[in-house]
Amino acid sequence: MLCPKCRSLNNKVIDSRLSKSEVSIRRRRQCLDCDYRFTTSEEVMRADLQVVKRDATREDFDRSKLVNGLKKAIEKRPIESLQIDLLISDIIATLEEKFDQEVSSEMIGELIMERLKKLDKIAYVRYASVYKDFRDIDEFAKEVNKLK
Repeated sequence: MLCPKCRSLNNKVIDSRLSKSEVSIRRRRQCLDCDYRFTTSEEVMRADLQVVKRDATREDFDRSKLVNGLKKAIEKRPIESLQIDLLISDIIATLEEKFDQEVSSEMIGELIMERLKKLDKIAYVRYASVYKDFRDIDEFAKEVNKLK
């Protein structure tokens, strides 16, 4: 692990704790060259889950894409980072439980929307507007009216 301050590989783990979501481990580290302390996070990553996209192409599941889509949807919303961590952990746990090798991008989108609808309706509409690719204001209005 590179020290973010001096870029040294020479560091030690001072403390390890299970994260609040209980899916990852947080490690407190100290650089042995410059004494800088920093935190890292460690979690199991599945390398074998493939996402089948709308155009039938396949790509490896990428957690960062899921996170980036959610960040855009929840921007400036009153949602705590722990809530997002739990939501992401829940989605990934569901994917790992239900799908062995392949999952459609539509299924991932539906899982995200299902959870966002319960968490924050504005974030849900933001995500749905991109995911469902609304063509005009009427389609958008219909989705908003479903929430009432």
